Amino acid sequence: MSLRLGDAAPNFKAVTTEGEIDFYEYLGNSWGVLFSHPADYTPVCTTELGKTALLKQEFEKRGVKVLAVSVDPLDKHLGWRNDINETQHCTVDFPIIADESKEVANLYGMIHPNASETFTVRSLFIIGPDKKVKLMITYPASTGRNFYEVLRVIDSLQLTANYSVATPADWKSGEDVIVVPSVSTEDAIKKFPKGVKVVKPYLRYTPQPNKD
Repeated sequence: MSLRLGDAAPNFKAVTTEGEIDFYEYLGNSWGVLFSHPADYTPVCTTELGKTALLKQEFEKRGVKVLAVSVDPLDKHLGWRNDINETQHCTVDFPIIADESKEVANLYGMIHPNASETFTVRSLFIIGPDKKVKLMITYPASTGRNFYEVLRVIDSLQLTANYSVATPADWKSGEDVIVVPSVSTEDAIKKFPKGVKVVKPYLRYTPQPNKD
């Protein structure tokens, strides 16, 4: 059965560029981003891992740990990591999983036979501290991921996990949010002291509750 939103993220043990890890132990109480790459020494993936490394502080301030995965062996990962650091002007210090057995790829449904029988597609999973899958995105091999969108989604997920709100289209942290339908307007006015703007009975905005 394929992995779906809300499912428990499968745990695994793996060899990585940062040593052997147990996935759950590595995450601890943090949020996690697990993203796959079709193969080492590929141009799009080189830019993606470099961008992730350059955004290290952004992930850290959100309490997020990142891991990459490819079905290539560890020695290849180590050589590729040198190339990434050189060409992208960064330091990749997060784990790159050497998934030669394809255990992780199969657990997370990262191999799509119609795209490739052997290589992982470009999938990304956001996993909450409860070890549940919160988001899944799959890109074709030709399209690089937008990591600012990944950060935006993390901001939304962390906000909506703690407050009775949802985020509208193109929302960015600091902008108004939507009161969820399960909260009545009367209760929303009490719950959100910054104010509630009623556009329609089902469409009500309030300033982001965890921002000054």
